[in-house]
Amino acid sequence: EVQLVESGGGLVQAGGSLRLSCAASGFTFDDYAIGWFRQAPGKEREGVSCISSSDGSTYYADSVKGRFTISSDNAKNTVYLQMNSLKPEDTAVYYCAAARHCRLPEIEYDYWGQGTQVTVSS
Repeated sequence: EVQLVESGGGLVQAGGSLRLSCAASGFTFDDYAIGWFRQAPGKEREGVSCISSSDGSTYYADSVKGRFTISSDNAKNTVYLQMNSLKPEDTAVYYCAAARHCRLPEIEYDYWGQGTQVTVSS
């Protein structure tokens, strides 16, 4: 059974930090890229960051560049999203998802987690 399980969300004050984790199982982790997406209330889901498990290439949305860092522990089949200098506009449900390549559109991501809530208070 394919599973992507996010954890690490919570409530934090503006300027604070959180680290999200995405634990993957049920598929060949090294064959996939893992992306982080987020959806705020009343807004469309947007891509935040992505990492290729095969070569470690990383991608970031402009809105998070310099504040968020994505990393992967292939031995644990886990991807992390370190979020620093958090802003109230980062408040959203954060999802991790798996695709063959980071640059594929969202609709072509094969597997999705259930999401974890991140709330940043001002």
